[in-house]
Amino acid sequence: MSYPSDPQENKKGNIYQARQEKLTTALKNEKLDALILNPGPSLIYFTGMHFHLSERPVVVILTTDNPPSIILPELETQKMEALSFSVQAFPYGENPLTWQSVFNAAMKFAREDSASETPTIGVEPRRLRYLELSFIQKAAPGAQIIPDNTTIPSLRMHKDEQEISAMRRAVDIAQNALSNTLPSIKIGVSERQIANELTLQLLKAGSDPQFPFSPIVSGGANSANPHATPTNRILKEGDLLVIDWGASYMGYISDITRTFAMVEVDPEYALIAETVNEANIAGRRIIRPGATASEVDQAARIVIENAGYGQYFTHRTGHGIGMEGHEPPYIRSDNQLPLKQGMTFTVEPGIYLPGRGGVRIEDDVLVTDTGGESLTNLPRALHVINH
Repeated sequence: MSYPSDPQENKKGNIYQARQEKLTTALKNEKLDALILNPGPSLIYFTGMHFHLSERPVVVILTTDNPPSIILPELETQKMEALSFSVQAFPYGENPLTWQSVFNAAMKFAREDSASETPTIGVEPRRLRYLELSFIQKAAPGAQIIPDNTTIPSLRMHKDEQEISAMRRAVDIAQNALSNTLPSIKIGVSERQIANELTLQLLKAGSDPQFPFSPIVSGGANSANPHATPTNRILKEGDLLVIDWGASYMGYISDITRTFAMVEVDPEYALIAETVNEANIAGRRIIRPGATASEVDQAARIVIENAGYGQYFTHRTGHGIGMEGHEPPYIRSDNQLPLKQGMTFTVEPGIYLPGRGGVRIEDDVLVTDTGGESLTNLPRALHVINH
């Protein structure tokens, strides 16, 4: 079943066809005959189509020779009608016994003009399920199916102006939501209550309902756990309070962390907060095209090590952001990947004193043509809450 492109959609500018053309070039460079995607950010990135992972498989096959083809349930076919590019659809009904024949037909179509008897097919290793993989293997028994760790990241790492604009809006939403949450933070309020209020404010500020992650709100000793889950623990005088949150806008996300002190500030807490702030500045300062992810990590890490807290900085300095909360590039000490214009990632050094408390300061940054721009601009110094 063929779905030609919608002329009205084409008038808007066919970003998806342009991305598919870049993908074709990348696949040829990597000597891949096809790329197979199931529901998730990459499928949205290349097609604009949104599907949920469910018991009904959905697969898009992108090749170097033929138009995209899609295997999908009959109940989802209306999603094909407004596409801005042509696609060959292979719908199926509710009887799972018929699904293999549909996969067979789709794989045959995808390989019609291919000269390869044993095609090499790339898949996303962290996303494709056994459900889809088993159907694909039976439909193309001679194919070599390999993890694609190159073509998709190489394209998605470099954000265009439309993507950057959405991320700027996601940052604004998140920052406004925290500002509107701060008046409710006081002694005697629980982590969970703060997280619930922040969630409400994110929605009121305009976030997509699907957040990049649930807000992390951790006070006292819990703040020494970088990925703590909000509990019923109430805030007390002298607590450090770490809030890690983000918004989503048009499918693109923000990811920010700020640290607060409740009424009183232990002198060592003030010291580690200033050290983390200096590490954050050092990491952001080195960002420019040509610098490596490793250099950013090392610039932040050496500040903390020189202050005597190196053993308490227990994670990488940052991670890529975009359509996912964690994606390439990863800002860690062994990653020699050169930074390029359009990359977006976090800079989030931290110090965590077990059983006592922790500090993290996280910003979202964009690599520009001359350096790095922080998309986030909330104050980074330790904020003392006196109510």
